[in-house]
This record gives sequence, structure tokens and C-alpha cells, in this order.
Amino acid sequence: MMQIDRKKVKSVFAAYVENYNSKDEKVRLKIEHTYRVAELCEQIAKSIGCTEYEADLSWLTGMLHDIGRFEQLKNYGTFIDAESIDHAAYGADILFKEGKIRDYIEDSEEDELIENAVRFHSAYRLPESFDERTKKFSDILRDADKVDILKVNVDFPLEEIYNVTTEELRNAEVTTEVMKSLQEKQATLRSLKKTSVDHVVGHISLVFELVYVESVRVVKEQGYLEKLLSFQSWNEKTREQFQKIRAVMEEYLVEM
Repeated sequence: MMQIDRKKVKSVFAAYVENYNSKDEKVRLKIEHTYRVAELCEQIAKSIGCTEYEADLSWLTGMLHDIGRFEQLKNYGTFIDAESIDHAAYGADILFKEGKIRDYIEDSEEDELIENAVRFHSAYRLPESFDERTKKFSDILRDADKVDILKVNVDFPLEEIYNVTTEELRNAEVTTEVMKSLQEKQATLRSLKKTSVDHVVGHISLVFELVYVESVRVVKEQGYLEKLLSFQSWNEKTREQFQKIRAVMEEYLVEM
């Protein structure tokens, strides 16, 4: 069984992110997000009866999942994959093609599982070829990431996250395709997002993809979904759209 030294993992991660400007709000955002996702991974794993080792392994995938974000921001100045690179695939490449994974763990026993979890954590769907074990750990990571993204979108200025002005954000409308996808209770495809407020709706729609009961429980408990649903628009049409979005989401949560 692979040994996971949490103290070492945290130390290596801290050293890695020292290469980036932690005073930059976006860098700080992703550093803090990483630690929270790792903790959520462990929490969700334990909620479904995972062993201590499996909980440790889930925690590790959380610590590694956004390694690609820092180079993405450095090279492209954005966290929007559609305008830059697939941050998840890039992070997996840094870890496994460049060999950085060995800085974190010496044993290669779980390399394939970890790489798949990291590489596909933000994919619209997991590959059907995944075995049940890989799918479980991937789902745990994907749930934890989605749950914390809701927090990030409340705690940090949306203008900073989406690289837009307040005027643009508050006047934007939800595009027809994004609205239709939400009403069909589906996660919003990146290719559908055209306006800044589409990204807000896209993050709300992540709730539809949550796999585990604990993930939904945490979302309700934290209250971040409610705050996103209360998005204040200066556009009358957008305010009407968000009333419809709220109705759909409230119905869905009752069903869950």
C-alpha cells in the first residue's frame, strides 16, 4: 500500500506555489481552493465508507488537482480554459510527463489512478473506459472541486474571476442556449458560454453534476449556492432569468 506523507505533500505544494505571486488575488484564490478541495475529498470519501487509505488517496488527488492553474494564469492571465488551455490536462502533464509527481510521492503504485483523476477532474464527462475504482476517486474529486467553486464565486469578486468590468457583468444577459441547458437540469457546456453572466449560471449548474449525498448536503449547508442564485443584475431581463433559474434549482434540490 502506497505511503502518503501529508506533511511532505503540503511542503512540496507550498514550495511549488512560491514560484508565483501569492499577493495576486487569483493565485491566492487557487492556493486556498486547493487546500479546501483536499479536505472536502477526504470528507466525501469518509461519508461513503472509504478506508483511511482511500481517504488519504482522495485527499492527495485534491492537493494535486489544480497544479496546472498556476502556469495557466502565468502564461495566459486567465482561468477560463476556453480562452487558454485545458488546465486539468496541463496539470496532469506537469505531474506525470515532467515527473513532478515524484516530488510528492515516491511510490508509483497509484500513478494511473491519480493521473486520470487529475486529468479529467474538469471534463464534462468521465471516459466510459474508467473502471469502478478510478471512477469513484474521480467522482469524489469532481464533487469536491464543484462544491468549493461555489464558495470561490461568492468569496472573491466575480469581476476578478471572469476578467470583466462591473458594468459588463451586471448588464449582461444569460444566453438562450445556457438558459435552456439550465432548465433541462444539465451542467453548462463551456462552448455555450458567451457572456460574463453565463459563467455565473454555469457555476450554479455544477450542482446538477454532484454524485454524492454528502456533496449536496455541504452545498445546502454552506449557503453559497443561495448567494449565487441571488446575483444582483442591473438588467431587468437577467433578473427575470435568475428568478426562473432559482425555481429550477429549488425544485432540483427538493428532488435530491
